Amino acid sequence: MRILLLTPPLTQLNTPYPATAYLTGFLRSRGYDAEQADLGIETALAVFSRAGLDRVFEAIRSRAGAWPEPVEAILLQADAYLDTIDPVIGFLQGRDPSLATRIAAGGFLPEGPRLAAREDDRWAFGTLGAADRARHLASLYLDDLTDLIASTVDPFWGLSRYGEHIASSAASFDPLAKALEAPPGLVARLLDEIVARRAHGPRPDLVGLTVPFPGNLYGALRAAAALRRAWPGVPIVLGGGYVNTELRGLAEPRLFDYVDYVALDAGERPLLCLLDLAAGKREPDRLCRTFTRREGKVVYLDGAGEADVPFEETGTPTYRGLDLSRYLSIVEVLNPMHRLWSDGRWNKLTVAHGCYWKQCAFCDVGLDYIKRYEPASAERLADQVESLVAETGQTGFHFVDEAAPPSRLADLALTLLERGRRISWWGNIRFEAAFTPDLCRLLAASGCIAVSGGLETASDRLLALMKKGVTVAQAARVTHALTRAGIMVHAYLMYGFPTETPRETVETLERVRQFFAAGLIQSAYWHRFTATAHSPVGLDPAAYGITLAEPPFGAFARNDLVHRDPVGGDPSAFGPGLARAVYHYMHGVGLDRDVRTWFDGRRPKPRVSPTLIRDVLREATNEETDNPLRHEARLVWLGGRPRVDRPSGSRGSWRVALPGREGAVSVAVSRPIAEWLAAVIEAATPRGRHGAPYPTLGEAAASYPGRESFEAWRRGRAWVRVRRAGLVIL
Repeated sequence: MRILLLTPPLTQLNTPYPATAYLTGFLRSRGYDAEQADLGIETALAVFSRAGLDRVFEAIRSRAGAWPEPVEAILLQADAYLDTIDPVIGFLQGRDPSLATRIAAGGFLPEGPRLAAREDDRWAFGTLGAADRARHLASLYLDDLTDLIASTVDPFWGLSRYGEHIASSAASFDPLAKALEAPPGLVARLLDEIVARRAHGPRPDLVGLTVPFPGNLYGALRAAAALRRAWPGVPIVLGGGYVNTELRGLAEPRLFDYVDYVALDAGERPLLCLLDLAAGKREPDRLCRTFTRREGKVVYLDGAGEADVPFEETGTPTYRGLDLSRYLSIVEVLNPMHRLWSDGRWNKLTVAHGCYWKQCAFCDVGLDYIKRYEPASAERLADQVESLVAETGQTGFHFVDEAAPPSRLADLALTLLERGRRISWWGNIRFEAAFTPDLCRLLAASGCIAVSGGLETASDRLLALMKKGVTVAQAARVTHALTRAGIMVHAYLMYGFPTETPRETVETLERVRQFFAAGLIQSAYWHRFTATAHSPVGLDPAAYGITLAEPPFGAFARNDLVHRDPVGGDPSAFGPGLARAVYHYMHGVGLDRDVRTWFDGRRPKPRVSPTLIRDVLREATNEETDNPLRHEARLVWLGGRPRVDRPSGSRGSWRVALPGREGAVSVAVSRPIAEWLAAVIEAATPRGRHGAPYPTLGEAAASYPGRESFEAWRRGRAWVRVRRAGLVIL
């Protein structure tokens, strides 16, 4: 049977969204003829082309009346945009790197409002950063065109979303129905043409559309309508993150004018059941977690007797069928972590299905994508890494877990080092105590370049209320360990959590200021708290001191909830000041300012010690030195092979030369200790282990040949130098 899996517009432009890659790999492993396509990148490239812009300008000029000044300014430069759009796209695709110098020098790109109003960005790129700066300028150029299109010929268009505002918390299907039935905008017509061309290919037995975000739903339904016209009778199924969170109470029959089925949660088992149904091997009542329409009403079918496919058996994702050379590396903003999300090609993998913590009060901890925790083995992950590197030629990986488990990351890091596989990777973690300085050094050695994690309110009272399982001091210790290991840290920040007072918001910003000032985080972003229907806060608002005032359910989507907080009050006045402060902190500006000056009006004085974070780090350093080490802990050497050098004279010291990750180290010791140390390091080296266990600290201590105790020797200068050179204890 033939299956076609589609990603509708619009998610990222730099790399494919992973849903179809995972399902395509799984279905092929089960013998199905599965294909995939990204309608998002196809639509974006149709818009951002000479032919596409020609249609944009023609459509704008065909409308009577005066346009606002920003539109007129771009229309006056229409020829320059037509002449530059194809070269710019080729440059952002990496096909014409020589254009960077000309773009960065100025005068090549026509300047719309965003490009003309850009900040002085040379500080971010230096004198040799022409290629990066050119990508930033070219991205602002696309932003100007995006604004033009959205304000004239298609109000739904955005650079990473399409029609998002009509799908976000859409209690009623009415706005979507109205939009789908209205005369299409220019981008919608281009999407229709793309789908029509694809429909000239082989007819599938089933079409799947993933809707990860609200900004994909309008495009998905528009594509479904075009597919239904081209392939009447071919079943169409809708799934993805948006469906799993917002459509769990679906009762709107009009949705099924566009699709035949809506499947919830992990897609492997529902798709297998639908394929059985299409092949005549299964009755409809034995489908898995699937909505459909019967006699004009929505019914939910979940009679499949089979369990979900175990995560370990879901196969290896594949990007076959997706032309990776077509994706664009975008640098819209100068936030270093946001750049990772939009710039460069990243293979997507998941360390574990679900979340190992699954307690945070603001999270959907009761839904399958959080509560069903199934980690993959390190060997399986390493095999997937090698398969994707061979397939794509790309060595960059983004682990897309809600929070990657530290124990599994450690095992994966060791496996990568054992195999000699050099990759770059980043992902999301919790700032928990398991991320010790030694683990962070191991992760960095395996290729970890960045992590993001929830610092959230930076208030211990509110962190406890959230059930985050971390404290401000613990987050400071972990971020310090990460940055010392050379790993960039991005902090998710939240304001307006239930019962958060204005003073707590200001005090949170003071702690965040100290995190930046101490170099513990390099990037951050503030989100305003929203109660969601499936989170502990949404399910039991009284336990968090709030009341809900959600609109009547209109049979369609339900997720974001309106709430009233009689204790915390209205946090809306804080948003602009918090954003301004963090923006400047990321640039190293304003770190010595009173945090109250970022806000309009009078704000409470923070009652936070100005040396809070510095004191925490000092205590952590003392604890690290004084605490006894666990004898069962494993020893891992991150450097090169040791060499033992004899003394040049009869009375000289023996030396052990240790090629560390940051330079060679030599320690002078007696002959017995030199031979012992070299043997320990050889045994602790990951490369070529073939399953042999790592030596433990207890084993090393038991074989230590020195006159003094091992505990005394490990506090000496030689051991400290060995540890700094690359000996980690896990």
